[in-house]
Amino acid sequence: MNARQGANPWVIALVVTSAAFMELLDTTIVNVALPHIAGSLSSSQDESTWTLTSYLVANGIVLPISGWLSTLFGRKRFFVTCIFAFTACSVLCGLADNLPELVIFRVLQGLFGGGLQPSQQAILLDTFPPEQRGRAFSIVAIATVVAPVLGPSLGGWITDSYSWRWIFFVNLPVGLIAGFLVMQLVQDPPSARADPSRARHIDYPGLALIALGLGCLQVTLDRGEIDDWFASGFIRTFATLSAIGIVGATVWLLVARNPVVDLRLFANRNFAVGCLLMFVFASILYGGAVLLPQLAQQQFGYTSLLAGLLLSPAALVTAALLPGVGQLMNHVAPRYLIALGFLIVGLGYLLSAQLDPEVNFGWLVRARIAVTVGIGFLFAPISVATTATLSKEQNNAAASLFVMSRNIGGSVGISIVTAFVTSRSQVHMAYLSTHLSALDPGYVVSLARDAKGLLGLGRDALQAHMQAAGVIYRTLLRQASVLGYMDAFLYSGVASLLVLPLAFLMRGSAGGRATEAPG
Repeated sequence: MNARQGANPWVIALVVTSAAFMELLDTTIVNVALPHIAGSLSSSQDESTWTLTSYLVANGIVLPISGWLSTLFGRKRFFVTCIFAFTACSVLCGLADNLPELVIFRVLQGLFGGGLQPSQQAILLDTFPPEQRGRAFSIVAIATVVAPVLGPSLGGWITDSYSWRWIFFVNLPVGLIAGFLVMQLVQDPPSARADPSRARHIDYPGLALIALGLGCLQVTLDRGEIDDWFASGFIRTFATLSAIGIVGATVWLLVARNPVVDLRLFANRNFAVGCLLMFVFASILYGGAVLLPQLAQQQFGYTSLLAGLLLSPAALVTAALLPGVGQLMNHVAPRYLIALGFLIVGLGYLLSAQLDPEVNFGWLVRARIAVTVGIGFLFAPISVATTATLSKEQNNAAASLFVMSRNIGGSVGISIVTAFVTSRSQVHMAYLSTHLSALDPGYVVSLARDAKGLLGLGRDALQAHMQAAGVIYRTLLRQASVLGYMDAFLYSGVASLLVLPLAFLMRGSAGGRATEAPG
């Protein structure tokens, strides 16, 4: 057990999840405050985005090695240190006087934040027996689904009502309470206690290659859209360094005697397939959470707050569904629930692909709910099935790699959908623009009709013709962009349906019991 004598395991689940929720919230809450940060700290909008990039880079580097750090220092000690240090760095971010200070404090915040989610997951694995893990991971799923949705809305409200600095200060009470409760309630089982001998065999090459590969990958993904991807020498350089680091780390970690990350865990089929499915799940979750508000703001003129509220009903529906999914796992093998989840997500995205420029708020909300109902069937079953065939000694390392697959999947998903919408919109624009010709009857009729209306408003003939042509061109731009979003929804649905069969490669019966020996 991972709980002190007499401690309620469900209270422990809520406490450790509150710390992870705080960190998950910080990955999105800053987004809407960037213009305010830029103005307050006398920097440009582009420069202020480094407050996001620096956090993601530092966070991404620590995630895969947090299992090793937990083993080195002891999981509870490492987790508590990360909570208090993350909270302190949050306060420092709120007190920053200039952008360089804020970026430095965000790096530190990301470093300590990187240990929160893996430690939380490992603690839950040791606290709950297999038959209760479905319900336990449902609690985690609520935080994972709600935090990305709540972040932009909460950040916008705090920034508008108070100051951008308060988006960091709000972490103070949460972090202090969570840290002290973890100290009181959690204790390390023998498999999670400190192993000082690890300090005598530190894998410096592995650490360096991981930092190079994952750090540069996060820079590439986060800055790619801003810098026009591979048209930028900066992005090409970091993508190349990322490839060198990741390939080098993979080779080294497989041959090293005491690797900082145990890649041999991927020899376990459940774990390998589960990490892949979690990668796809996170791509869908975070990509969709960006896609719909972006569509609403750019094409339908929604405010940031209203666009954020588009996601709220779906998040509430999913949160309400998750406890039932946890109970259902006692009667249905996880692989069937995972397959059902990807089926519902795929069909939901295919429904979303039927949008048109005249859809209203209610239609967009229903389309998002159709997708997130499926997401409710994915997180807990994937988490349980992935770890069902692992031993307790493997929990620390497994949790690190599993959470890393989720975070990288989210970053990749966001980058892919934003780039895809841009490229597909350009394709549709090139096709539709061929109709802006005096040889196209439809264009000629529309131009004449609009020009006639403008003549009736007192415009002269030339002015009416030019303005009418401008109106048609703006309509064409909007239609091309909406078609780009429709393609993004369509291909997201197709991708969900294509990965569905992978669920049946996983072993595990109802109740979380393993049907395959560890290894």
